[in-house]
Amino acid sequence: MKIYITFILIPFLTLSQIDTIYFTSANPFSFKDIITDLKSQEKQEVYGILQFPNELLNEKIPLIIAFSGSEGWAEHHYEYLKMYRELGIATFEVYSFKSRGVLSTVGTQIDVTTAMMVLDSYKSFEALSHHPNINSKKIGITGWSLGGGVTFFSAWNLLKNAINSDVNFAAHLALYPPCIVTPENLNFSNAPIHILIGELDNWTPAKACVDLLKLINKENINLTIYPEAHHSFDRNTKPIIKENGYILKDCRFKMKDNGAVLMNFLNIPMTSPFLQKIGLAGCAKRGPTYGGNQIIKTKAMNFAKEFMRKNLLN
Repeated sequence: MKIYITFILIPFLTLSQIDTIYFTSANPFSFKDIITDLKSQEKQEVYGILQFPNELLNEKIPLIIAFSGSEGWAEHHYEYLKMYRELGIATFEVYSFKSRGVLSTVGTQIDVTTAMMVLDSYKSFEALSHHPNINSKKIGITGWSLGGGVTFFSAWNLLKNAINSDVNFAAHLALYPPCIVTPENLNFSNAPIHILIGELDNWTPAKACVDLLKLINKENINLTIYPEAHHSFDRNTKPIIKENGYILKDCRFKMKDNGAVLMNFLNIPMTSPFLQKIGLAGCAKRGPTYGGNQIIKTKAMNFAKEFMRKNLLN
């Protein structure tokens, strides 16, 4: 079923369990484009898949908006979403890549950017907050890798104020996000925010997240580091090397209040694909390890279940 963002109240008994929702977003390359020039950005139609629990009571229910990593949606992502629906929470998987005609951003990170996906998160919230079966005060967000970065920075208040200050995510659960960008302005949401990441992750290193959270220093923002776990520790495949992926353990960037991310040499703003490539070339290597650890996957899914139960259902 294809549904646009104008909703009509319908009886619960006739509600489709799976709907395709379209909404209007845009294509900002960087956070600077959002903060300083959002109205001028090229418009973009984006879609996602909205799924409800099998059994619906006659009441509005919570929602989790979800974002995949750079390779797009995979089996382990869907396992989390199924788990959330079994809790009684609706899920909305956003197809930021396919909506823009892209399959993967591994090794480039320029065709679909974190800024585009953060904007998608706000625009999907705006659309679905009007759905008659969604409790707009109980909308959480989660994501993996690149989507984890989206989840984390959707809580940065400078972006929120630039997009829509009325959007309030009730919970942010970021799985192995890149924490390599440190904002000068450390004003983040007061909503519960948690990062799950592997000790052995050399794609998006855990130490960067430790350092960033120490600087932010807020009680609502927390971190779990899993030992003996690589990037994508919740995949169903054994760890392998991703030849064209980035190893980011030596990369750290500062971000100005206007959203411009600076190279770690000469402080040049990386506000275009070309400048971003130069900035990453100065610190990133190729060939990170990624893959599953089933013991850690179980722990992470259990944590995710209880985190969303506590913050969206209680």
